[in-house]
Amino acid sequence: MNKLTKVGISALAGSLAVVGANASEYSVTGDSQVVYSSAQGNEADAVASNGKGIGVDTDIYFNASGELDNGWTVSFFSAMDMEQSNAATSGGLNSSAQVTVGMGSLGTIQFNDISGSAANGIDDVLPKAYEEVWDGTTHSSSFHSFGASTQSGSVDYRTPSFDLGGASISATYTYDPNAGAGAPSAGGVSSTAQSGQAVTAKISMAGLTLGGGYEEINTSKQSGDDNSVATGYVLYSNGPLSIGYQEMYNNAEHASGTVGRDNEGDGYGISFSQDNYSLSYAEVEETEKAVAAVTTANSTVEMEALQATYTMGAATLGVSMYETNNPEGTTGKYEETEISVSFAF
Repeated sequence: MNKLTKVGISALAGSLAVVGANASEYSVTGDSQVVYSSAQGNEADAVASNGKGIGVDTDIYFNASGELDNGWTVSFFSAMDMEQSNAATSGGLNSSAQVTVGMGSLGTIQFNDISGSAANGIDDVLPKAYEEVWDGTTHSSSFHSFGASTQSGSVDYRTPSFDLGGASISATYTYDPNAGAGAPSAGGVSSTAQSGQAVTAKISMAGLTLGGGYEEINTSKQSGDDNSVATGYVLYSNGPLSIGYQEMYNNAEHASGTVGRDNEGDGYGISFSQDNYSLSYAEVEETEKAVAAVTTANSTVEMEALQATYTMGAATLGVSMYETNNPEGTTGKYEETEISVSFAF
């Protein structure tokens, strides 16, 4: 992505000021996307989504970084989603914000104000040309639930990569004092009593990567079991070809005599990228399990996505066709097609 412009703190009237006597210079970049969507479903939950539409989504990114006297680095990142619907539903335009402290051989500490945690970064690592397979469905997918509860208002510690016999090994630890809730304002506290933590690890060698993670959310109930989520994946890349497989299991919280319904899922993806072209196919299946109070599990949900992109300088044309069988675990089908043109300057 090319730099749009640079603005000093004085030009922003102090709105981006960093605490301290010195002004910081932020780089500002952005992208925009025009999307045509067509959706059709025969299950009850999808009726309101049926139809066609054209929309525009614009994002603006702010970056600043510097070096301390001891050689450590500090960087700031903030993303603003200018799409009106996102601002209305999320309560604001800021969609991502982190502060990262690089400590050289000691690793990295990252404060995740809005999203950006290491755990949530591996919620879905399947190769893709356009978007994740669950992006074009009405189904409330749990496949990408790993790290969702500890992604905001949390802090990561990320080890540097260690070389072991030609293999690269790294790990992360995430702690969130207000699991499942957004970060409070600076100097504030949250009323959420439950905390959460997550660990991830990966090892890479000769194009092959094995990784996984475990997340646990401590229940705020006086009695009951904590909620935990686990995921594991294998990725292989050779030149333009990438192949991936991933599994997840969500062990729901059981509290106050209520038995939560667990979810399990797996998926695979394959992509091919060469020159200006990218093609991909991905498929994910997930099932909400049976519990004592429910004699049978829901029907298995099947999600598929066939995608292609073509890049021409600063513009990228993308096409994605999605299909979901048995959304929300009930009989039915939902189909969605997206055609987009995105620009990055």
